[in-house]
Formats: sequence, C-alpha cells, structure tokens
Amino acid sequence: MSARSTVLVTGASAGIGLATAVALARRGYSLRLVGRDPAKTEAALKAVRELDPSAVAFRADFSSLESVRGLAKELLARDEPLHVVIHNAGIWHHAHKRSKDGIEDTIAVNHLAPFLLTHLLLPRLRETEGDRRIVHVSSRLHAQAGETASASARMVHLANIAGLRVRSHGGRLDFDAFDDERSYRGIEAYARSKLAQIVFSCELARREQGITSNAVHPGSVATEVTRGNAVLARLNQLAAPFLKTPAEGAETSVYVATAPSLKGVTGRYFARSKEAPYASIADDRAVAERLWNWSAERVGL
Repeated sequence: MSARSTVLVTGASAGIGLATAVALARRGYSLRLVGRDPAKTEAALKAVRELDPSAVAFRADFSSLESVRGLAKELLARDEPLHVVIHNAGIWHHAHKRSKDGIEDTIAVNHLAPFLLTHLLLPRLRETEGDRRIVHVSSRLHAQAGETASASARMVHLANIAGLRVRSHGGRLDFDAFDDERSYRGIEAYARSKLAQIVFSCELARREQGITSNAVHPGSVATEVTRGNAVLARLNQLAAPFLKTPAEGAETSVYVATAPSLKGVTGRYFARSKEAPYASIADDRAVAERLWNWSAERVGL
C-alpha cells in the first residue's frame, strides 16, 4: 500500500474515525473525511490538514439514502483514484427510531448506508490500480445478535468490556426483527446491524476479485456511538476511564487498511490487530444472499 494512497473514512468527525484519519495522515496517506455534523467535520478537517494538506471533507447523513448517493456523486466527481474505504460511521439508539427513508435507523446507518456507498464506489475502486481495501468497523457484539436478552449474553458482553476474552457462540440474523418496532431493543438492534456488516463483508469478499473486504472490532472504546440516547451517553462517560481511547480503538482499522502482510487477505475479521473468529453464520451463503437481496431492495439497487 503506497503512502500516498487515497483513503476514505466515514464517521471521521470524532472518535475512532477521526483517530483513524489522523493516524493514516501521519503515515502519509491522502485522506477523504466524511462527517454528519458540519462544525465537527470542519474541525476534524483542520486537524487532519496539519498532517495531510491534501485532505478533503464531505458532509453526509447516513440516515438518508439520498445523502449517501449525494456523497458518492461528490466523491466520483473528483475523478481521482480510491484505494481504501473505511466504513466507520455508526449509531446506537436506545429507543426505536426511523431513518429519513422510514427504515429502522440502526440498520439504516450501520449497514444499509455502507452497503449502498460501497456499491456506488465499487466502479472507482475497480479501476484504481494497486492495492485496494474495504474495511468494515463492526463489533464483537455481532456474535450475540439474536440472543442479547439472555443472562449469559449479558455476562459475555460485560466480561469483554472488562478486557476478558470470552467468546459467544451466538450470531443469529432475524430478518423479521429488522423492522419490528414492538420488540425493539437497542442493544439487539446494534448487535444485529454489526452482524449484518460482517455477513456483508464476507459476501463482498467472495464476490469481488482484487479488492479485499475485511471487518474489524475496535475494542470497547469511549466514543460518541451512544450519542442518540442521553442515558447511554452518560453511562459511556462514566465508563470512559475503563475503556480504550479512540486512538487505541483505531489501531486495528489502521492495521487492516495498511499492513503489507494483509495484501490479498480478504473475508476475515480482526481484533487487537490480529485475525479473530467471527460468528459462523457469516459463512452461510444462503443467509448472505438473502441479506444482500434484502439490502439491495431497501436501498434501491
């Protein structure tokens, strides 16, 4: 991966995304930042430009498919190579919320927006010469999708936050629950969206030749992912001393995006900058095809 390769980082206005952009800029990469909040995005651009004067920022709201399409149009209009896409933007809602397109917002922001953006940018990635990579920032919670209500799943989650490496053997993609407002639970919707990311990442790896697709778990990080809920945001603040910093959380994303040893490595999942096991459902081709078709229909592809 050339140091002057162009890298797109979504959710780059704060937290892990900004830390990822800063780390890559320090290494000599050319950054393209995407943020939702205009003021925060401008501040992030200013910080990154101290390291990479060529950096450019774009505003996009991943709760809107129209905004995602507009972002892709702006990026493609630049008529420049694109080597790496890091899908970092994400959200966690305590209460059910719909996106601007009427879709449950967690799955819309965390999965459908990057699904659509990837497809719109694939032609540019395919025509770009050299090493090309797509990195999906997921979560170890993906392996608890479909079972987050159980006491054992909660214990696994708490143990992992505390730094204990405890594997969950879950990971179930309930398509009927994607938009079931009555049974909505924030943690389950989040886990489901993160599992969808990994299923998509693995399927994309199987379908694309020459472009690698891998997912990462950043660790338990003090970020703004819970900004949609005052209670969760406050709990996140209280837990901050025990969580990773955004810079520490960005390390695995940077590693998977740049490590020479990972050239050609695709369809994998990484944590602590090492390959890690993911929920076995991601290897189920029938589930992957169903999710692909469901997603394509929702985003209008």
